[in-house]
Amino acid sequence: MKLSNYLFSREFVESARLDPKHFTRQRTLTLPTVLSFLLSGVQAAVQSELDQFFANLRNRADSVREVTAQAFSQARYKINALVFGEVNQELIRLAEEHLPFPRWKGLRVVAADGSDVRLTMMKDGVRSIVKGMAFGLYLPGIELFLDFRLHEPLCDERQMFFEAIDCLRPDDLLLMDRGFPCRWLVSVMNARQLHFCIRCDLSRGFKVVRKFLRSGQSEQVVVLRAPNARDAEDYECPATPTTVRLVRVVTPNGRIHVVMTSLLDPVAFPAAEFADLYHGRWRIEEAYKRVKHRLQLEHTSGLSWHAARQDFGAKAVFDNLNALAAYVATDAHLDPESLYKINRTLAIDKIKRQLGRWLLAAQATTRRLKPLLAEIALNLQKFVPDRSQPRKPQPKPHLSHAHK
Repeated sequence: MKLSNYLFSREFVESARLDPKHFTRQRTLTLPTVLSFLLSGVQAAVQSELDQFFANLRNRADSVREVTAQAFSQARYKINALVFGEVNQELIRLAEEHLPFPRWKGLRVVAADGSDVRLTMMKDGVRSIVKGMAFGLYLPGIELFLDFRLHEPLCDERQMFFEAIDCLRPDDLLLMDRGFPCRWLVSVMNARQLHFCIRCDLSRGFKVVRKFLRSGQSEQVVVLRAPNARDAEDYECPATPTTVRLVRVVTPNGRIHVVMTSLLDPVAFPAAEFADLYHGRWRIEEAYKRVKHRLQLEHTSGLSWHAARQDFGAKAVFDNLNALAAYVATDAHLDPESLYKINRTLAIDKIKRQLGRWLLAAQATTRRLKPLLAEIALNLQKFVPDRSQPRKPQPKPHLSHAHK
């Protein structure tokens, strides 16, 4: 369990704690223990989750009262709010060492998107409902969050992407929805040699896109005007025109989209393949639905932005561990041609019960891993390719957690 070794490493402990004096004494709530508890996907009352967590560590069916919720609260505020971003990067690195990550034309596909959230916070001594924005970079081929953060609603998706852009590599291909395209963003990605495929809004935005749509062509190379001087200075991008390629995409239901891409070679990257490529972006929408409803993303274990940022990062790592377990179980127990897939919702509870021992007791993990994967592989659901069942427009069936 190399991730377990990473949590106990001296370098990680030094970067994770906010003060060198923190976590120096041998207590029940060590830094790896606090992190492992948060990584277990806290969904119920904190005290109840703590009792169950320590019961799972001791392989007991009844609850075990080892620490109080107040002690946990004091310990968590000694830890960097963004620490789980480092844990996730280490997990992705380890996964790439041992698993074949799917690629498209040699590129690692990354989807970017944001989602509104409603959280309960303590404000002026009173519990209040506040809005926030979750922003993530997602690997749809293997169903992993590359990066996941909580932002206060003070900036748009473009700014949030700019803050996460260092997570990307030159061999990545970024998929974005129609809320992202603008001249400075395209200039930034072009300057950093990052490949992208962005859907353009047909009702507003670039004139060259509307002109291309009226032309009836299937693809065209165009030049975008340079970003204005202020944007170029703020985002450190060149104030020069950018060459991009526009591709017409027709969906199965007949809708026409236009995607803008930096992949200019029509031979290496045929226009006909961009429809399936862009459709893969939908996996990040499904990921948001999963972490919001299955992992109860809006249910935080604290009433501050510090606690909420820790919870958001921890639940993204938990979802990644669940995805990796499902991936390995599929490879070991299912026929590649099978129409059945592992039910990841049912796998959540099985991962949750074992995760503390995975991270805090590596020997127990090795012994239990194969039986656990076999147990996960028993819960299947049938997947029918290209099946579409559009929902009728209606209000959401329940209020967000913050209203409860």
